[in-house]
Amino acid sequence: MPAYIVFIREKTLDQSELAAYWSKAPATLEGRPIKILAAYGQHVTLEGPEVEGVVLAEFPSTEEARAWYDSPAYREVAEHRFRGAVYRGLIVEGV
Repeated sequence: MPAYIVFIREKTLDQSELAAYWSKAPATLEGRPIKILAAYGQHVTLEGPEVEGVVLAEFPSTEEARAWYDSPAYREVAEHRFRGAVYRGLIVEGV
């Protein structure tokens, strides 16, 4: 069953840290079964506070999504994202 990772950027803290993250994150996806469905495109907030951006990525399963997120390569790069902005991240199973 497919699973989706959703990242929601709520507030930028340090643009240079985000730039470092964006330059390094693609390498962590190499060889992984991932399909980026949306990445910081135009969005409309229907409920709740406005957000700065959204990323939606599809994996074949929750296990594959978690394996990428927990991988040493991604965890190292994610430190830039943690310093660069306030995000919400989640994995949701598809139907």
